[in-house]
Amino acid sequence: MDTLTRRRFLTAGGVVAAGALAAGATAYTLRDILGFSGEEPRGRILVVVTLYGGNDGLNTVIPYADPAYAANRPQLAYPADEVLPLDGGLALNPALPGLHRLYGDGRLAVVQGVGYPRPDRSHFRSMDIWQTASPERPATTGWLGRWLDTAGGDPRLAVSFEPVLPPLLAGARSAGATVPGGTLELPPGVTGDVLTGLGAPSAGESPERARAAACFADLARVRDLVAGTAPEEDDQEQEAGEPATATGGQAPALERQLALVTRCIEAGAATRVYSVSLGGFDLHADEKKAQEAILASLDGPLAAFVDRMAGREVVVAVYSEFGRRVRANASDGTDHGTAAPVLLLGAGVPGGLHGHAPSLTDLDDGDLRHTTDFRDVYAMLLADVLGADPEPILGGWPGRLTFS
Repeated sequence: MDTLTRRRFLTAGGVVAAGALAAGATAYTLRDILGFSGEEPRGRILVVVTLYGGNDGLNTVIPYADPAYAANRPQLAYPADEVLPLDGGLALNPALPGLHRLYGDGRLAVVQGVGYPRPDRSHFRSMDIWQTASPERPATTGWLGRWLDTAGGDPRLAVSFEPVLPPLLAGARSAGATVPGGTLELPPGVTGDVLTGLGAPSAGESPERARAAACFADLARVRDLVAGTAPEEDDQEQEAGEPATATGGQAPALERQLALVTRCIEAGAATRVYSVSLGGFDLHADEKKAQEAILASLDGPLAAFVDRMAGREVVVAVYSEFGRRVRANASDGTDHGTAAPVLLLGAGVPGGLHGHAPSLTDLDDGDLRHTTDFRDVYAMLLADVLGADPEPILGGWPGRLTFS
């Protein structure tokens, strides 16, 4: 197969889109970010934590006092003496003592029942909806990528510590920076030489194919950085972690990612948005102990990060592409569901419960009905943290989360 034909096939198959490089994303080294001074004033910083796989919200923020909870989950439900109580008959999973302490200190906000109309239970489509903030129709830009377009377009303003840039940070005219770590797996049959050939320009190409070639060239640069071909002292030393996405992409351990965010913030980098992730939440069987283990790998690093950022203008938002169904399945797991809590922590975020907990009995075909639209949360983050006008970025969405 010649280069043009192979490139056309891979582009049609979504390889470029899967890499989130179509907006011109570029791989940077950590030194590039540490040396980014920008312009004053810098403003508040947003750290987005993506939980890939669909975290079970009902066993994260647990409605243990509702009889319908235990009735629907006879083997998965936590009894009252095992949970970490919050307020109003809700509690945190016992694997989250750090977040429970922050809640007690008034530093953790739990936004209940977050979702969107006509939910999609596909990992890929639902995550695409959350990252593009476009439930009605497919979109080609992420909500923070569109913010980046309005903020001047410097990639270093929005940084991901994942192997490739998530669609979240892809704009129409610009894209965030990725400082890759872990591993980057190429599709079957695509060797390094093939990838280099796919990224080479060809005479007479259409603008679309030339753009695809540039994307493959970017992907090759990301692969080189991930493989350690451009080391800078210890800047490229990354630890491999669990799979970050349903497609098998690898991300460094969350603790390592947050350590890099800490290093950048404390060095005074002008970056306004950081994206990190944790995967492994697609637990269709034997969920209880497995989820506890993953939540523990979230709790320790996240609580430590929030403690270290105390006194700084840093806000953290934690979300997943969907929650799980109310009723457990026959394998002591849960299947893809809908609404789930979003966690907010940091400067200016009033702790406590916000929004309304979804009913466990008034269901939509067995699933929770969302009570807070995720775009309301995004609008608050855009306006209150990034100082942007959320309506044009969110397609005219008029709502906004308030902490009243």
